[in-house]
Amino acid sequence: MFLLLRHIDRGLFRDPRGLLSTDVMYDLMEEELFEYRVVELSSAPCFSPQADFNGKHDSLFFNDGVRRIDFVLVYEDEDKKDFDKRHTFQRKKASLMKMGMALEATRSVVDDKLIFVKVHMPWDVLCTYAEVLHIKLPIQPNDLASRPSPWRFFSCVTKHFYPSEDKIGTEADFYTAPFEKDRLEYFYVKDQDNFFTPSMRSRMAYYILNRAPYEIRGNIKKFGITKLLDSGVYKAAYPLHDCRFNVRSTELGSPNERLLLYEEWAHPKSFYKMQPLDLIRKYYGEKIGIYFAWLGFYTLMLALAAAVGLGCFIYGYHTQETSTWSKEVCDPNIGGAIVMCPQCDLECTYWRLNSTCESSKKLCIFDNFGTLVFAVFMSVWVTLFLEFWKRYQAELEYEWDTVEFLEQEEQPRPEYEAKCSHERINPITRAKEKVPYTACGRCIRLSLGIGTVLFWILLILASVVAIIVYRLAVFFAFSAKLRAQDLKELEPFREYVTPQMATTVSASIISFVVIMILNILYERVAIWITDFELPRTKTEYENSLTLKMFLFQFVNYYSSCFYIAFAKGKVVGYPKEPVYLLGKYRNEECDPGGCLMELTTQLTVIMGGKAIWNNIQEVLLPWVKNLIFRHCTQAGSEKVIPRWEQDYQLQPIGKLGLFYEYLEMVIQFGFVTLFVASFPLAPVLALVNNLFEIRVDAWKITTQFRRMVPEKAQDIGAWQPILQGVAILAVATNAMIIAFSSDMIPRLVYYWSFSVFPYGDHAESTMSGYINNTLSIFNIDDFSNFSRPHNTPYWFKNSSTCRYRDFRNPPGHHKEYQYNMQYWHVIAAKMAFIIVVEHIVYFTKFVLSYIIPDVPVHVREQIKRERYLTQVIIHEANLKLVTKRLKPPEDDEEKPQHPKGKEEKLELELDF
Repeated sequence: MFLLLRHIDRGLFRDPRGLLSTDVMYDLMEEELFEYRVVELSSAPCFSPQADFNGKHDSLFFNDGVRRIDFVLVYEDEDKKDFDKRHTFQRKKASLMKMGMALEATRSVVDDKLIFVKVHMPWDVLCTYAEVLHIKLPIQPNDLASRPSPWRFFSCVTKHFYPSEDKIGTEADFYTAPFEKDRLEYFYVKDQDNFFTPSMRSRMAYYILNRAPYEIRGNIKKFGITKLLDSGVYKAAYPLHDCRFNVRSTELGSPNERLLLYEEWAHPKSFYKMQPLDLIRKYYGEKIGIYFAWLGFYTLMLALAAAVGLGCFIYGYHTQETSTWSKEVCDPNIGGAIVMCPQCDLECTYWRLNSTCESSKKLCIFDNFGTLVFAVFMSVWVTLFLEFWKRYQAELEYEWDTVEFLEQEEQPRPEYEAKCSHERINPITRAKEKVPYTACGRCIRLSLGIGTVLFWILLILASVVAIIVYRLAVFFAFSAKLRAQDLKELEPFREYVTPQMATTVSASIISFVVIMILNILYERVAIWITDFELPRTKTEYENSLTLKMFLFQFVNYYSSCFYIAFAKGKVVGYPKEPVYLLGKYRNEECDPGGCLMELTTQLTVIMGGKAIWNNIQEVLLPWVKNLIFRHCTQAGSEKVIPRWEQDYQLQPIGKLGLFYEYLEMVIQFGFVTLFVASFPLAPVLALVNNLFEIRVDAWKITTQFRRMVPEKAQDIGAWQPILQGVAILAVATNAMIIAFSSDMIPRLVYYWSFSVFPYGDHAESTMSGYINNTLSIFNIDDFSNFSRPHNTPYWFKNSSTCRYRDFRNPPGHHKEYQYNMQYWHVIAAKMAFIIVVEHIVYFTKFVLSYIIPDVPVHVREQIKRERYLTQVIIHEANLKLVTKRLKPPEDDEEKPQHPKGKEEKLELELDF
């Protein structure tokens, strides 16, 4: 039986810039960087002898106290398995045990079947892979003066809202450049042990482990720790936390950064403090840091939107009692005298308009002129949010050394490399390279993926139609019962329980349950499709999955809201000729005040239910799982548990990392922007949720989960264009909600045109008589046999007409039941409103986007300065190499210049 061991070849191919190019690197990994040799496999495991636990429960080093633990692998002891399985597991593990890294195995103190393999990256291996991954490292302290904070005059107050500098401290600012092993003397190396941060070391260790081959059969290569984890060869692989989250480590050299993050960030008492983003980035990597930076910035901007939305809500609440049209609905002499036509066939009966008195008052809270102002404000707010985020992101890109993080620097995914069996000519380098599929195969994969996504979107639309049918069917039942006068058991809430409200609430709850079920099913399908498409890099993989999931979630979450906002009550016909869905179910009608209140109810149920469900998943489930695991493994045990085993007892991070966190926030962003005209309190709810979300996510990853493998990220990825698309769509949806879902435009048309001569009887514009004006008259003798109600209320007496919501000519008119002049005036006003508002808002967004630069001036200056320094260093190194080659051999033995001397020389050149 044989195994494959690979060792590192020191010769590296370079491009003209001195960096490893992607294509050359790929070929290098295939042929030059790793050489394979075959050796006979013995029955003993191929790693260093097991070392007993030394009793230091918070140690981050091997037993010698010198070599730092950069990664931990966990597997079950083969001696406890069947004989046949033992050799299979040994063959797969052995290739990962000899990677040029130091290894030390220790048996678990709790479960003797578990073996923990501690991985250490030696200096030479770190230098090699720092160059492979283009890791930027310091070359010289930053000599540009930092820009003073505009809040420095209020520092005595603002300092209480920032993490304690005494605990966290301030990191020194350096100019950085991509690391090159041959130019080590130009980098700011004070201490080799601390030159590479723990997150950098873990990232390089994971990169090696993810590309370690364990089996080659012909053209089929199997490699990577991910596949071994999936197949159960290894039970876990993770970097170590540096201490317990709530106890300071007593080990020498432990930075206790996890404890600092918990005290200054994740602890509930720190909810009012700004986030320590530099420490988050240092501990978890740029990808985690950029997420929390975006979430914090979004929450901060929400505070302004929430304040304006709350003011709009308060304005509506105080004006609900003074609204003229609401008073008319509640007036016994007006609303009590108006008899409304049945809203369904046969079983529904006549009802008085004033039965909707309370719902009309509540509608006034959201349907007022303040809502219009707030909708326009939110269109401007979302533009400011995106533009200022770009500026803030540019600052973080420079501070976190991701400005020149190019796609070429990101290495292919192991799953992609393992499938590379076809050759093609690279269109850029004109060199041969291996790909996993032909052009035709790629088209087939993409077509299958697109077709599957479209199928699931159609499935969602089918579920929406099913819920609409439910609404129509249940409204029929509610209308027959909730209009009755004997609802004594509902007496305290009787005035609020209307057929429309009962139908809306029940349908919203069912819609939310269906949304959650479809989310669970589609999540698996989307991951399977993306795996089948086989994207090249992890960024491409996440972007592809992001697009699929967002399209699905967009339709899943928002389809019911779009139905209520733009479809319900728009095509209902009139009592003589109602419109039927599927030829059987009569279409729903809105309340006399419109469908805005129903849309508000739908948004409240979905937003509230989603927030509660997500918090249960994110907080309760990991905590319960960890509690059960600790109880099962440590029952009756008082043993000292080492650091690596404490982390093993935590929950593993999912493969998609923060994908679901981003998705949750972007869906919330859609609710806040797309339908804000119907629900001004949406930013308030989002703000409260996000204040909890930041601390919940911080608490979760700091206390309940193993440490994430640090990853590089320049921005928020595909979520940025998605946010921009939602912002553009939000302008149109809010304008259309105000035009078609609210009653604002009809009220304005009545106030300015139809309340005065020649259409009205009033001497000056007024809202008096508006309700009577918006309700058309219907002769009950014109009911068809399929629509005429079976029962009539006792108070109906001998009335011959009823009213319905529409602008149609009365019976007896030469164009009876056809649209009247006011209808066309309202339609024209609605279209004009949409066009004018959209153009004004889009023009304002364009101007704001143009005048607000994406990158601040001081950041541009620092980027130019850093590039210049890097070019000087490269030029000096090349010049030194040429000079060295031109010198006679006897002059070559010259003492190398001290790095400080080189810094002085650089300064002289820069001054020149």
